[in-house]
Amino acid sequence: MKILSGLTIMVISMAFRLDFYQSPNRVRSAVTSRVAHGRDLPEVKLPTFRKDTLIITKFGAVADGLTLNTSAITKAIDQCSQKGGGVVLVPAGLWVTGPISLKNNVNLHLAKGALLQFTDQREAYPLVSTTWEGEDAIRNQAPVSGTDLENIAITGDGILDGAGDTWRMVKKSKMTDDQWKKLVASGGVLNDKKDIWYPSAQSLKGASGVTKAGQPLSYYQGIKDFLRPNMLSLTRCKKILLEGVTFQNSPAWCLHPLLCENITLRKVTAKNPWYAQNGDGLDLESCRNGLVEDCTFDVGDDGICIKSGRDEQGRKRGVPTENIIVRGCRVYHAHGGFVIGSEMSGGVRNLYVSNCTFMGTDVGLRFKTARGRGGIVENIFIDGIDMTDIAGEAILFDMYYAAKDPVPQHGESNELPAIPAQPLTEATPQFRSFQVRNVRCKGAETAILIRGLPEMAVKDILIENAVLQSRKGLVCIEAERINLKNVALLTSAKTVMQFQNSQNVTLDKIRYTNDADLLMHITGDRSRTINLLNTDTSHAKKTVVADANVQANALTIK
Repeated sequence: MKILSGLTIMVISMAFRLDFYQSPNRVRSAVTSRVAHGRDLPEVKLPTFRKDTLIITKFGAVADGLTLNTSAITKAIDQCSQKGGGVVLVPAGLWVTGPISLKNNVNLHLAKGALLQFTDQREAYPLVSTTWEGEDAIRNQAPVSGTDLENIAITGDGILDGAGDTWRMVKKSKMTDDQWKKLVASGGVLNDKKDIWYPSAQSLKGASGVTKAGQPLSYYQGIKDFLRPNMLSLTRCKKILLEGVTFQNSPAWCLHPLLCENITLRKVTAKNPWYAQNGDGLDLESCRNGLVEDCTFDVGDDGICIKSGRDEQGRKRGVPTENIIVRGCRVYHAHGGFVIGSEMSGGVRNLYVSNCTFMGTDVGLRFKTARGRGGIVENIFIDGIDMTDIAGEAILFDMYYAAKDPVPQHGESNELPAIPAQPLTEATPQFRSFQVRNVRCKGAETAILIRGLPEMAVKDILIENAVLQSRKGLVCIEAERINLKNVALLTSAKTVMQFQNSQNVTLDKIRYTNDADLLMHITGDRSRTINLLNTDTSHAKKTVVADANVQANALTIK
């Protein structure tokens, strides 16, 4: 290892030529500058409805908390659609129902005080062909679903409850001792290690083996309880509005539009218990032209998540999620506040996220993928994010996602072993062309973690005007054309910034805590062209340490 005195540092007096936007893809950069503020995104088309209103009580629905109202609600929706559309009204009251299907031109409106409670009787949900985490699958029918529809909505001030507790397995580590004892006493079964509770023996059976695709129906009937549905499943639908309502207690993902166009979520709340496995709030998968605004998420997995299919099936589908605006949203407990991946094999592009707040999420801005996914994520613009009490990374680009909790359990480590490069194929994922501006974070484990693959670096990342208070500062591994401008890394760690096999990095106006032991640690024989500009290095006891295999002129200070 060699320290500052032994490392050649080039101090340049001439004007520094910033290469960040002079990448080989100049045309793409010109396009992204216009898209950054949403100016080039298509207008999101809203559905329109006739004023005709059908009340579910006219079809025999009873709000006694006991009567199963599936038939009455279905009849109201069917008749409304057949007559040209309009509003199906769910009045105030407790309405128990089985799964329901939306129909063309129908606005399902839940009045203030209405609770649409989906039954906890799992046999009421038939097995259907659908998808699970980006691949074709057999699952139980979603509490609310729709396929190949147009002009649909769920609106109002009411609540839809998915009875998720009757489906979900629960890890002992997620609960207090008293909660665990109460859960075990309620019924269900435990695994051999006695650390995961399942609602039934059938659910445990499904979890104990690999669920195989393409099997006869009898195979899935034998593990039916394990095949948890998403709460709202919309497939190939156009002109969708979700407004005002609360979706809560989902068996798995809460809101899942797949291959949909022109979708608007406004003032929607999604709530799942914090321990809810796969309890995502919103998963937009292979969707185009969307607006998510003024929504609230408090869930057990990722909050606002963008996907486009998994691995070979996702690449074969080849439909990116694109042209999405997210603004003015709040995320409380979640694995990630705003997330892309990990199932992004069809690609993601042209997303604009602004003025959002993440409080107590495991990760703030979470971009995750893995070898085998493929797909390109590009043209992502983020502006105005406030975060508090982030358990993991405030900003994360991770190409080694391994379906583990983002924050290690006690005794676990998220450190990676040495991993050799692999040949580039269609299964190699790519993250490129992100702009992140005006981010504030009060409390995180790590401010910024960028972790690319040896064969495919994370590329073209701009982070500008950020104040990040965290235990660790910047960790940058296998990255190219990274630009941090006017970023405060207020960390208690001895080393503020770490670089491994990263190149064409520009650090302009970096601020950090006084009396830091070390400002920069550089490792890897492929680290080069790291430029430190307009930064006061006197606040650190030592400016740079470089490992022996780092090129002598890897760092330039101006």
